[in-house]
Amino acid sequence: MTASALDEPRRGPLRRPSRPRRSRPLVVQNLFLGLLTLAFLAPVAWALVSAFKPAADIIRDPLGFDPSQFTLDNFEGMFADVPIGAGFLNTAIVLVLKGGITLFFAPLAGYAFAKYDFRGKNVIFGAVLVTLMLPTIVLIIPLLLEMKQLGWVNTYQALILPGSVDAFAIFWMRQVISAVPDELLDAARMDGCGEFGIFWRVVVPVIRPGLAGLAVLTIMNIYNDFVWPVVVASSSTMSTLQVVLSTLAQNITGNKIGADYATVTGELLAASSLALVPLLILFIVLQKHFINGILAGSVKG
Repeated sequence: MTASALDEPRRGPLRRPSRPRRSRPLVVQNLFLGLLTLAFLAPVAWALVSAFKPAADIIRDPLGFDPSQFTLDNFEGMFADVPIGAGFLNTAIVLVLKGGITLFFAPLAGYAFAKYDFRGKNVIFGAVLVTLMLPTIVLIIPLLLEMKQLGWVNTYQALILPGSVDAFAIFWMRQVISAVPDELLDAARMDGCGEFGIFWRVVVPVIRPGLAGLAVLTIMNIYNDFVWPVVVASSSTMSTLQVVLSTLAQNITGNKIGADYATVTGELLAASSLALVPLLILFIVLQKHFINGILAGSVKG
C-alpha cells in the first residue's frame, strides 16, 4: 500500500442521495384556493345579481335569477329616495385630500425616523407607536370637542385633518425606507443634492412599491370609515357614503309611505352594490402593487 493511500481519510459507506420531500399536489392546492375564493366571493356575487332582480323576487326566491326579469327598478328607486350622489361626492373629496396628505407627510416622517439621528428619536417613535394601541372610541369625544371649539363641525376640515397622518402610515414608511441603502443617499449628497431633493429624487422612486401598498390601504380605510364621519358630520349635506348607507333604510321608508320589506331590501342591495364597485375595481387594478407593497412593508428595519 502506498504512502498516498495511507494518507487519504477513510470514507464511510456510500449513501444514496435523499429524495426531496413530496410537496402537496398542485391540483389539491389550487382546488382548496378555488373553494376558498368561491366562499369569499359568493356573498358579493349574490348581492350584485340580486340588485338587478325585482324586489319581490329577492324575498320569494333569494338564490334564483331569471335573466328575463332583469330590471333597474331598485337603482332608480334608490337614486330617488337616497342622496347617494352627495355621499359619493363627499367621500371623493375627503379621499383625495386626506389621502394626499397621508401619502405626502407619512413618507417624510418615516424618512426622518429611518435615516436621521436626532435627540429623542427613539422616544418620539415609541410615542407614535403607542398611539396605535389607543382604541378609536377613546379619541372621539376629545376630537369632537376640539372640532366644536374650532367651529369645524359639519365641515370638510373635520372630516379630513384628524387622523390624516396616522401612526400606522408612519411606521409602514419607516420600515420601507429603512431598506434603502445609505450609500445611495451619500452619493446624492456628494453630488450636491439637497435633503428634500434626496428624498424626492432618490428615496421616492425606490419605495414606490411600499408607497403603492400604503395608498391602497389608505384609500380602503378612508372609503370605509364610518365612526368618525357619523359623529362629526351629522348634516345630510356633509354625510359620506358610509353614513348615507347606514341611514338608507330610514330614508327609503321615510320617502315611501308604506314601503314594504322587499322594496327596502332591493334598494339596499342596489346601493351596497354601487358602493362596492369602486373598491373592487381598485383592488383588481392595483392588486400587483398591493402585494408588492405588503412585501416591501414587511422588511425589518
